[in-house]
Amino acid sequence: MLVMAFLFLLLMLYLGSRFGGIGLGVVSGLGLLIEVFIFRMPPTSPPITVMLIIMAVVTCASILEAAGGLKYMLQVAERILRNNPKRISILGPIVTYTMTVMLGTGHAVYSIMPIIGDVALKNGIRPERAMASSSVASQMGITASPISAAVVYYLSQIGASHGLMPELTLMGILMVTIPSTFCGTLLLSLYSSRRGKELEDDPEYQRRLQDPLWRDKILNTTATTLGETLPASARNAVLLFLLAIASIVFVAMFPAIRTIDGKAIPMSVIIQMMMLAFGGIILLATRTKAQTVPEGVVFKSGMVAAIAIFGIAWMSDTYFQYAMPAFEAGIIDIVRAYPWTFAFALFIVSVVVNSQAATARMMLPVGIAMGLSPAILIGLMPATYGYFFIPNYPSDIATCNFDMSGTTRIGKYYFNHSFMVPGLIGVSSACVIGVTLAGIIL
Repeated sequence: MLVMAFLFLLLMLYLGSRFGGIGLGVVSGLGLLIEVFIFRMPPTSPPITVMLIIMAVVTCASILEAAGGLKYMLQVAERILRNNPKRISILGPIVTYTMTVMLGTGHAVYSIMPIIGDVALKNGIRPERAMASSSVASQMGITASPISAAVVYYLSQIGASHGLMPELTLMGILMVTIPSTFCGTLLLSLYSSRRGKELEDDPEYQRRLQDPLWRDKILNTTATTLGETLPASARNAVLLFLLAIASIVFVAMFPAIRTIDGKAIPMSVIIQMMMLAFGGIILLATRTKAQTVPEGVVFKSGMVAAIAIFGIAWMSDTYFQYAMPAFEAGIIDIVRAYPWTFAFALFIVSVVVNSQAATARMMLPVGIAMGLSPAILIGLMPATYGYFFIPNYPSDIATCNFDMSGTTRIGKYYFNHSFMVPGLIGVSSACVIGVTLAGIIL
């Protein structure tokens, strides 16, 4: 029955992935219902903490966007890119990685990607080199962000609440994940800087130049944010948002600040409070209209992600909690003997569920139950990003559409797409570096 239930779990995840977003969440809800009433599995608790973190961070970031702060960040990033056009293949991924670390979500990549493609094309650089790696780098930054749901969930599960490593702090995790994912980003960028044919030798690009419609788009369309004059409130919104992140890190570094009556407030709660509070501060300080907040890209994509995680994590957690006793005799022994194999489990689950937070919510309790050390669990965090493998993630699809040259594409055989090799280089190198650093630091 456990095998049948597992195959059913994979089927529900596959069917949900065909719809994506909210569809993934509600189809998983159907799977949960069948698990409980057909397979007779006791339902576990829904992933409330992860959802609340996502909602709080997305709300604050959405207010930042509505206040013009996101556009201000884009203008700063664009100036950096246009002042160093020949280094776009390196700087593009660093920019998208940094934006994700700051915002806790990779969805801001939609705004910067047309600019990256425009800078590359206008300077005779194959856009795929900068665009594909930038899309991958935007997701690599999730496990390096102090306000991402995946990082905070790891902290809550491995830290004092579960007694595995009571002295573990948010900074302890970031000291592993930031260097490892940033080095992974640099390595995939270095590979990408020389990949593919030059534009004059690329058949698809040359074919598009012969088409008058495509030729006009390629030669005469310029994506830029620099022509718009933003109010001072846009810059102030960014400064306040950065202050929110700094406040979270500061409180994490000094546990005494969040200790009341001898009991420490969990960092998951601190992040929720800080994000909501600073969202209110930004709203009041910039006099942003609250009605415009739900209209932004960050709010819509973030709330969709929360619903997806609601169903995915609840359905998966119900199965794994029920099946864990049966796993102990077989798979657990293999993973304990070869801990690095847990990275493949994280990667495969991520390919299916398209979310690092959902992957963490599903698989971290499994890793803890298997007896893996905190250093291994934290070092392998980059493996929660595997959804570049199948090119159906929104940012990857959007990147292909933004590339007017046609060099960033999904190949004839589906898996030979522009994101495959950069993703494999980034994730594998980040895991190796992460495990090494975790063994030294933690």
